[in-house]
Amino acid sequence: MSAVLLDGHALAGEILAKVKVDATALRDSGRPAHLAALIAGHAGASEVYLRNQKKACAEAGIEFELHQLPDVVTEADALAELRKLNADAKVTGIILHQPLPAHISERLMREALDPAKDVESMTPANFGRLVMGQFSIAPSTASAALEVARRVRPDMTGLECVIIGHSEIVGKPLALLLLQSARHSPTVTTCHIATRDLAFHTLRADLLFVAAGVPGLVRKEMVKPGATVIDIGINRQKGPDGKSRIVGDVDPAVAEVAGYFTPVPGGVGPITVAVLLRNTVALATPRTPG
Repeated sequence: MSAVLLDGHALAGEILAKVKVDATALRDSGRPAHLAALIAGHAGASEVYLRNQKKACAEAGIEFELHQLPDVVTEADALAELRKLNADAKVTGIILHQPLPAHISERLMREALDPAKDVESMTPANFGRLVMGQFSIAPSTASAALEVARRVRPDMTGLECVIIGHSEIVGKPLALLLLQSARHSPTVTTCHIATRDLAFHTLRADLLFVAAGVPGLVRKEMVKPGATVIDIGINRQKGPDGKSRIVGDVDPAVAEVAGYFTPVPGGVGPITVAVLLRNTVALATPRTPG
């Protein structure tokens, strides 16, 4: 068996085509979508994400600005910068890039972010709406992973679904998204790198999402034949030639066993950027009262 590789660029293109139409309409109305990215220090893979979102914003007609703070910025100054963006009328969306330097509390920064401008839906208020099923947008990476999975398995009723990774950015919101329907949800098991006998769980999965931040964590002997495997990991690793490259959390040899497989790079990553821009346009669009 050889897995069908799921082309993230193709799906991202479909999403971005609609985003461009909506962004143009907003610009023509005099209220353009305007995304501000706030980052402190150098965040590795997050900087790749930054470059990609800047490029995609330019192509879609969304205004973009970067606020890069030094890694020695104080927590008070980082909070002050965030509050300036909250108060800036032209900014319709804010993305707070993580991880932050260790001396800055992610919890305090999330609490300080205006929920109405939270394009990653990570403030306590917006995360609570996701829990209650009363959300309009959801975290970009989790949404992107589900978007590509639904292209393969549009009906997930009763499927065995395993998520490896329980971060607040991917694993937890993905589990919540999968469990939104009272009657048509899959059976969701959430694992992590400390799970005992991880293969016991992964071998049962019809649908396997991997977002643990561990290169090559899932090997082909851990995957059920024909399963759909969504690799969300983004890790920078040196190859035998000494050059740095981006790899996922799943060994590429899994493609010999799986039915469908997302490559890294080129899988979930491009879709995440597209969903982020879709969220940005959604927040910038005036809501009809009632």
